[in-house]
Amino acid sequence: MIWDVELERSAEEWASTCLWEHGPANLLPSIGQNLGAHWGRYRPPTYHVQAWYDEVRDYTFPYPQECNPYCPFRCSGPVCTHYTQVVWATSNRIGCAINLCHNMNIWGQIWAKAIYLVCNYSPKGNWWGHAPYKHGRSCSACPPSYGGGCRDNLCYKEGSEFHYPIPEPEEETNEIERQRSKAIDTTSQTRPDAYDSNEVVSTEQMSQIVSCEVRLRDQCKGTTCNRYECSAGCLESTAKVIGSVHYEMQSSICRAAIHAGAIDNDGGWVDVTRQGRRNYFIKSYRNGIQSIGKYQSANSFTVSKVAFQAVTCETTTEQMCPFQSPASHCPRVYCPRNCAQASPHYARVFGTRIYSDISSICKAALHAGVVRNHQGGYVDVMPIDKKRHYFGSTQNGITSER
Repeated sequence: MIWDVELERSAEEWASTCLWEHGPANLLPSIGQNLGAHWGRYRPPTYHVQAWYDEVRDYTFPYPQECNPYCPFRCSGPVCTHYTQVVWATSNRIGCAINLCHNMNIWGQIWAKAIYLVCNYSPKGNWWGHAPYKHGRSCSACPPSYGGGCRDNLCYKEGSEFHYPIPEPEEETNEIERQRSKAIDTTSQTRPDAYDSNEVVSTEQMSQIVSCEVRLRDQCKGTTCNRYECSAGCLESTAKVIGSVHYEMQSSICRAAIHAGAIDNDGGWVDVTRQGRRNYFIKSYRNGIQSIGKYQSANSFTVSKVAFQAVTCETTTEQMCPFQSPASHCPRVYCPRNCAQASPHYARVFGTRIYSDISSICKAALHAGVVRNHQGGYVDVMPIDKKRHYFGSTQNGITSER
């Protein structure tokens, strides 16, 4: 694999759009692309690359005897295509870029300061019906010009600072592209599906991860700001808390939540409600935190525990918490297991990534890859205003309507 400045340039241009989707459309037929985004505490770019690779845990490699003539694609998790693109044998060039995106829309959730990573690969991987690499001993098919060099299970040429993948014949890739071009448009594994939701480790819960020092004022500048995941150990932080019950906007979100009794020092989720201006803020000592008083007018907020609610496979957002302006989270719901088997007449799904509020919450969560059918689990829901169109697709065994 070698660095390619043209791929870097195209990744930089796409990252600058701050669009949480694959693109641009005119390049996607010829490049592979992985996306990652985070905000809150610092994470190096390698965090996302490792997350892409870690999908290997859910991927089952198709051995030659299983490919008759096309190889099956087996992924037991929400997505494996980031991993397969990373290791795809014929992809031998890469270019990446990072951009700071203000108020970036991640599936309806606004992230005030998102770090957006785009990596482009060429030639593209994730060809339908093919394995990502040939089965065999590492470095057993390296070009003769490499002199038998092998490092970290990759072909290596002495005197080069780069590692190169085992090459495949260009004719094979081109032939696949000609034969499968129509199928790739509709079933290509190179789609904007799950990881983009999985660092969505945090975005799966649609809550924003914040450190003990983050103030509400830093997070709420024209954005939806009502659910946060606080890290542990905030009692030991020296971040300020201003007020009691009603807190001033310069207060630490997490320490205010401890002061109010919404969470303890182990951290957790907290809901925030903006309350407008108050004339003064009262100091007090609660739950191990001394707050400060302030006797001048300022904007305020209150904090509360995140509500939880058990639902059935048929429950919809329209039934539980219809959209109201300004947008806010519904209670955190717990989806039961095996909702994929729920009646399609009573548990329907409309849309992809953004769903109609008459959709089954739990089946939409399965479709989006937020929970797994055999496990169920917790889901965060954010109602947003109506859309004119919804797009149907088949993901994770669930077919959505449009």
